[in-house]
Amino acid sequence: MAKPAFDADALITQFEQASAEGSAKLRKAVADATLGALQGRELTLKNIRAVLGAVTQAASTGLANNPAAIDADKLLDQAVAGMDDALLKAVDAHRVALQQLAAQGADLREKHLKKALADLDRFEDMMLETVQKSAAGAGDQLAAAWAPVLGRLQAGGTASGAQAAAAVEQLRSQMAQVHEAVRGTRAAGLRAAQALAESYTAMVSGVLIGMSDAMRPAARSAPRKAAK
Repeated sequence: MAKPAFDADALITQFEQASAEGSAKLRKAVADATLGALQGRELTLKNIRAVLGAVTQAASTGLANNPAAIDADKLLDQAVAGMDDALLKAVDAHRVALQQLAAQGADLREKHLKKALADLDRFEDMMLETVQKSAAGAGDQLAAAWAPVLGRLQAGGTASGAQAAAAVEQLRSQMAQVHEAVRGTRAAGLRAAQALAESYTAMVSGVLIGMSDAMRPAARSAPRKAAK
């Protein structure tokens, strides 16, 4: 699947020219850039990490060259919020794809789908680890700005992480009931679902692309630390 170019230079420029007063625009810019970079990729954790790392690096690079960034930590908060907004849509794409497979009789305990559920459950930790790692490479100049942002992220959690955890809990609770309802009555459907399951990451990427035009930016509720 082709990977669309991530225009890091454009995002860097926005952070170079950003002010605290206009920081809300950064959130949407980061969300759009992150979502655009995810579209057309298979939504594996590896690819999502790569996108989040590139966005974090662009934010750091731009702020390092921003002479007016007195409140750099506030601008970085917007960068994190924008990435979280994009991941909310990625989480929803996973949820929709898994529900479609379950409805067709796929067993979510099957190897590929069991891994998909486990990966979804790791979204919050994955985001925190990726941003921390990328921020660590930003150098001493931005270390003081990143420290409180990372502290708040770790303490408060993310909206996408909370949504992912809720989706996993719901899917697991429905799994046995759905599987029993279709067992023995839809053998052909089960075979088709199995074939789809084996290419799950490509399927969920297609769901994300299909949803993108119809979806509107979801209201971001106060993030809570996802229960482990």
